[in-house]
Amino acid sequence: MRLLAQGLTNAEIAARLVVSVRTVDNHVRAVLDKLDAPTRRHAAARAEELGLLREGET
Repeated sequence: MRLLAQGLTNAEIAARLVVSVRTVDNHVRAVLDKLDAPTRRHAAARAEELGLLREGET
């Protein structure tokens, strides 16, 4: 979610995490569904509202 919120493309996220772009596609789709967000930008805003982007919290 943090990488998504930073505006990285799926290809850029895949390269950073050393996974396939298809894997990232599937995870991004799941995140959008879970957050009921139509776009990546909406997902990032929703994650921020929910406190999911705060550093150091689990």
